[in-house]
Amino acid sequence: MIRTLLVDDQAVVRAGYRVLLEDAGDIEVVGEASNGPAAVREAARLRPDVVCMDVRMPGGDGIAATRQLRTVADPAAPVGGASAPAVLVVTTFDLDDYVFGALEAGASGFLLKDCEPEELVTAVRRLAAGEGMVDQAVTRRVITEFARRTRRAAPEPGAAAALTERETEIVRLLASGMSNAEIARELFVETSTVKSHLGRAMTKIGTRDRVQTVVWAYRHGLAEL
Repeated sequence: MIRTLLVDDQAVVRAGYRVLLEDAGDIEVVGEASNGPAAVREAARLRPDVVCMDVRMPGGDGIAATRQLRTVADPAAPVGGASAPAVLVVTTFDLDDYVFGALEAGASGFLLKDCEPEELVTAVRRLAAGEGMVDQAVTRRVITEFARRTRRAAPEPGAAAALTERETEIVRLLASGMSNAEIARELFVETSTVKSHLGRAMTKIGTRDRVQTVVWAYRHGLAEL
């Protein structure tokens, strides 16, 4: 079961999410919170796999809470295996600054509240699987803006030193917007080989999903606009 925490200042919204997600069969809503600070406390107590986070909330916004959730890890996990919950930002606002701020803070996904019900379920599943999710309506704009803000003339010294040449190549292609299948065709390898290299790269650079790997690539100069 995918353990999920719902964070929204409107109780009726949380109730709707709960019904929708629990009807999926493989998702369990383990708790709710109405603001950012409460979300951080509940995440530390309940250890969810995914947090569905609103942005604007009285008493503490979702972006600040997302940043704090980076420090929430499972103390029972094996050494090197503890991880913070994946954060799915679900909001009515599609302004670049909100999306950009959420990704900068460490969010693994971004959806608008007017998305179809099945999109929310799919997003939670994808985040739990380490894939990440950004609403298609804002993906290209967000990546372009992120690249513009973080672009460097050259990679940071030592930033990608741990990556092999093939891992670096795959991360760059991922950041350009390619899927695993497209990367495999580009490099004339199997899709499973791409997944294997990408998984090792993510472990080395400390990212938990594809979205944050793209963020890392732009931040460290491995990807270009």
